[in-house]
Amino acid sequence: MNFVLISPHFPHNYWLFARALKNRGVRVLGIVDTPVSTLPQRVREVLDDVVSVGSLADRDQAIRACGYLIWKYGPIDWIESNNEFWLNLDAQLREQFHVTTGMLPQQLQSCQNKSQMKQKYAEAGIRTARWTVARQEEEIRRFAKECGYPLVMKPDRGVGAADTVRITDDRQLEQVLKTRHEGMILEEYVRGTVCTYDGIVNNQGRVVFATSHTYLGSVMDSVNENGAIGCYSKKQIPADLQDAGKRTLQAFGVRDRFFHLEFFRLSEDQPGLGRTNDLVGLEVNMRPPGGFLPDMIDYANDVDVYQIWADTLLDHDPCYSPERPYSSVFAGRRHGRPYQFSLQELQQRYSEAIVQHITMDPALASAMGDEVLIARFRSEADAIRFFHDCTEERKEDREYGDCQGSAAAQ
Repeated sequence: MNFVLISPHFPHNYWLFARALKNRGVRVLGIVDTPVSTLPQRVREVLDDVVSVGSLADRDQAIRACGYLIWKYGPIDWIESNNEFWLNLDAQLREQFHVTTGMLPQQLQSCQNKSQMKQKYAEAGIRTARWTVARQEEEIRRFAKECGYPLVMKPDRGVGAADTVRITDDRQLEQVLKTRHEGMILEEYVRGTVCTYDGIVNNQGRVVFATSHTYLGSVMDSVNENGAIGCYSKKQIPADLQDAGKRTLQAFGVRDRFFHLEFFRLSEDQPGLGRTNDLVGLEVNMRPPGGFLPDMIDYANDVDVYQIWADTLLDHDPCYSPERPYSSVFAGRRHGRPYQFSLQELQQRYSEAIVQHITMDPALASAMGDEVLIARFRSEADAIRFFHDCTEERKEDREYGDCQGSAAAQ
């Protein structure tokens, strides 16, 4: 079997997908956008061959790389990156080389365009926030009057919370109308906590592994306002979330993939959406949860989720223990913030619980923080307490900063 991995060197943990395939005797072929000589030794050891291109954003270069690998090793059986940024490239290359084990461009559209996601959520019987395509100004103003503030404007097709704006009043709406660009949608603001249904689905659409995370803080606020961000894993997946997740997967019809489905759990009654604790569909991602979250899954479940993924592609029904002995948690910290506890103090206080300290790549730091601490605990309460200790700021510094801000505004 010839398996082409796109960008197995980035993010830093994605070489583990190659290792998992290599463990099963698969020929693993990489396409990277960095000189081969600069790849870490661990990456080179798990790739049978690797082709370097000047830019993965140049589809023609990726096509030539695949063509070379086919000339050298024969037909390609799989093409995958597991990375949101390259899912389009994956699908285009599959279509170009008649690789049927994965999503093609047409199916991928419904998994990336938020407006099309809404239709699939509706098929699954799951409510979503009211929305409109942000085209005509008068239509946008009518929508704002109907829904009230706050509102959220975001790209119909985008990654993470990039270019996502919260609109709080008429004045801000008029400012946004002057600067908005094509391909944006406007949504009513949902008051709730983001929770996820994450896992792996096999070639029959059956979930073979699943877990769930609850966010502490907002990704949108983290990107736009440098707010605190983190999440912790649930030791038991709530039954309503599991049901909603499976119905969503069925509506999208995905096979042999990681999935990362996001829902709001309402923190208060919201007319037209539901009552407190109801679930509302946010968006779907047909790839692993981003960055280091696959590692968090390993820490919480005492498994190798990369290997479960590879085994699912090859065996379709891998065996593993469904126990979740821990709740894993991450806390993102930013340089220059007046935190209550220093990094050294946290490492001493939680020396037995901390499993990883990561200095984030700048490409991911805006959403996840400049430095990330990952820990695991026997209870969710301890995981949440750890997050607050990592992100709490000194009260006197916050008050002084508020005074400075008020004076500067006058």
